[in-house]
Amino acid sequence: MARSPLSAVLITRNAASQLPACLAALAFCDEIVVVDSGSDDATLAIARQHGARVVEQAWLGFGPQKQFAIGQAQHDWVLCIDADERVSDELRTSIVAELAAPSFHAYRFPRCNRFMGRYLRHGEGYPDWSLRLFDRRHARWSDDAVHEKVLTEVAVGELRGDLLHDSAETLAHYLAKQDRYTTLAAEEALARGKRGTLLHLLLSPLVRFVKFYFVRLGFLDGLPGLVHILVGCRNSTMKYEKMRAILKERK
Repeated sequence: MARSPLSAVLITRNAASQLPACLAALAFCDEIVVVDSGSDDATLAIARQHGARVVEQAWLGFGPQKQFAIGQAQHDWVLCIDADERVSDELRTSIVAELAAPSFHAYRFPRCNRFMGRYLRHGEGYPDWSLRLFDRRHARWSDDAVHEKVLTEVAVGELRGDLLHDSAETLAHYLAKQDRYTTLAAEEALARGKRGTLLHLLLSPLVRFVKFYFVRLGFLDGLPGLVHILVGCRNSTMKYEKMRAILKERK
């Protein structure tokens, strides 16, 4: 089926264990661009074995790194994927069909997160809508160092099929990563002029738990769903406490 040419774009660092499955699922794309920030494992070799074009770039922060990456693509239509994600068969079919005659300049689709051995279908873990397919002439990545997002002023379409997210990391590793993210999030919030009050610290995790565990039916995902939501509540608490701590250090 004739369609608009598509570039798959990834940023990586030491992703050798996750990359083969990710790249195999991207074989339908016209090119794969891997922008790497200092891997010292087999990431680069694996990328080249799968026909990807590799660009090395020192780390700029999540948003700037991804924006740099889409600038390396040969085609204007880009599909932005992380190394621990995989395009499902249904999503691939949707993308190919839609690019034959695009109705929008940007598309989002559900991301299904695997946590503690289970794909979450409720709560904070699903549908986790992700805007990852777009014409780069009409959208761009934000400059956020963490919790980056695609910015666009055009209408956004929706596609069927899940983007499967399987980090394959231990709970300890997951918590350590979340700790780094909350530090970046705290610094970023302060840079935007926000303040972490005691009220935020107390109420934010409570509101988050009620929203995702009860309203969004997170309890249906069993123990993994509960732990996933509790970690999110912990992240909210830590973000505001770190904001308060940073402000105190500056005085």
